Amino acid sequence: MICVTVFLLMALLVGRLVYLMVFCSEYYGKKADELHERERDIKAARGRILDATGRVLADNKAVCTISVIHSQLKKQEKERLIHVLSGELSLSEEEVRKKVEKVSSIERIKSNVDAKVGERIRKERFSGVKVDEDFKRFYPYHTLASSVLGFTGADNQGIVGLEVVYENELKGIDGKILTMTDARGVEIEQAGERRQEAVAGKDLILSLDYNIQTYAEQAAQKVCEEKQAERVSVIALNPQNGEIYAMANVPEYDLNTPFTLQNGLEKLGTKENKQELLNQMWRNDAINDTYEPGSIFKVITAAAALEKGVVSLNDTFQCPGYKMVEDRKIRCARTTGHGTETFVDGIKNSCNPVFIEVGQRIGVDDFFHYFDRFGLMEKTGIDLPGEASTIMHKKENVKAVELATISFGQSFQVTAIGLAATVASLINGGERITPHFGVKTVDQRGEVSVFTYPKTEQIVSKEVSATLRELLEKVVSEGGGNKAAIEEYRIGGKTATSQTLPRSAHQYIASFLGFAPADDPRVLVLMVIDHPQGTYYGGTIAAPVVKEIFETILPYLKIQKEKEK
Repeated sequence: MICVTVFLLMALLVGRLVYLMVFCSEYYGKKADELHERERDIKAARGRILDATGRVLADNKAVCTISVIHSQLKKQEKERLIHVLSGELSLSEEEVRKKVEKVSSIERIKSNVDAKVGERIRKERFSGVKVDEDFKRFYPYHTLASSVLGFTGADNQGIVGLEVVYENELKGIDGKILTMTDARGVEIEQAGERRQEAVAGKDLILSLDYNIQTYAEQAAQKVCEEKQAERVSVIALNPQNGEIYAMANVPEYDLNTPFTLQNGLEKLGTKENKQELLNQMWRNDAINDTYEPGSIFKVITAAAALEKGVVSLNDTFQCPGYKMVEDRKIRCARTTGHGTETFVDGIKNSCNPVFIEVGQRIGVDDFFHYFDRFGLMEKTGIDLPGEASTIMHKKENVKAVELATISFGQSFQVTAIGLAATVASLINGGERITPHFGVKTVDQRGEVSVFTYPKTEQIVSKEVSATLRELLEKVVSEGGGNKAAIEEYRIGGKTATSQTLPRSAHQYIASFLGFAPADDPRVLVLMVIDHPQGTYYGGTIAAPVVKEIFETILPYLKIQKEKEK
């Protein structure tokens, strides 16, 4: 009996041994290799970001990562090693010593080290010190389009802006360096190294144009300084397809030092509120913030009324300088009144009483129907993070007074990009567009992937869209937007001046939206000036700046003057 038991146990052991050596040999072979291999990353070059003309807006700078392998360090070199690394890497000897003496397979001392510094350390030929190639993001134009491009962190991963939205396309695939080690973890010199090369990320091509962006920022900076405004935003886009040529948010910040407070915020910074101030500095006002659109919203009210058929161009209205809605006297900007005027006059004069009556004709239910149809109740889908949503009354809470104020652009809030995209869609023939920067990616082999963006069904008829263009051209040629008129171009547009909350503070937002050519829009520009000092009317301070922008970019975009057609 004992012999049988021993035999069975021996048979089981032999069977198990055969199973492990034959059937599991590959698995355990890999495990053994892993125990004797040390792995280090080869960082992939991040894809570049280029503007529409091929100019590089975000690039890579060669840097190094300095690491130590504790088991390979020589005791007689330790003090000198600590001294050299401390001096070259601008670290305290205490900090370096802590990392050098830490018992680990590999310990990173510092990343993003200048390549020349890394080469000096390599020449010292310290045992157990590794100098591995790496990349650091570099922005050659520093502040240009900072709130759009965004930046990367210490690990070269996108944090905000386009850098984070297109992370998967830009990041690439890291490679590896594999070295054989003995049982003590010491590298075996004769075994050499095996490399799995990194795959660089794809280049991202934008619709943003360096020249248009530069001029938009200059124009915004100028008016910001002249009017001592808190912020100024400018959006320039193609209303036919949603491609954004420029998005300026002044003041911008330096993308190469994004964690350094700038633009006066450094004076307010403390250890406790620094992150809050950094978030404020990084904000893209054009998409992250909402505001009362004011009279530019009358374009949306007019579109809804024309589409519903409750107003015609020759309808007449009375403006005594105000309109009573229930027990509220709602004033017109012209307190003496416009008298008798047609609907065309009403939009040229930006007359509140006219649009209050038009809003009443539309009614609450249909007004909300058109909000939804025009896309105002949804985000635009722009390829930037943190887009805010429209802040609107609940439909059941909209009574006569709320309907009146909504009709001329007050008591609710939208984003600048939401307003620009909606008006662009109303004047381009009626197709809702998706505003965007990303056009395509190109990989290292030259393979191109083109992005596609949805266009929705007609949000207004082509006839209504054409009528809106004619009305808005009259606003510039004959009405309150006349300071945006350019003699040899057909310009359409709408002014706005809205008061921020609380009303008692008497702070305003001045804005102007213009497009050209009025009969076939190829570029739309929206400027928003936040809290200007002194004169604050959109037609007075924003329209002339948009005119200057048009005078520069229309010839640049090869848009012909009327006499050249």
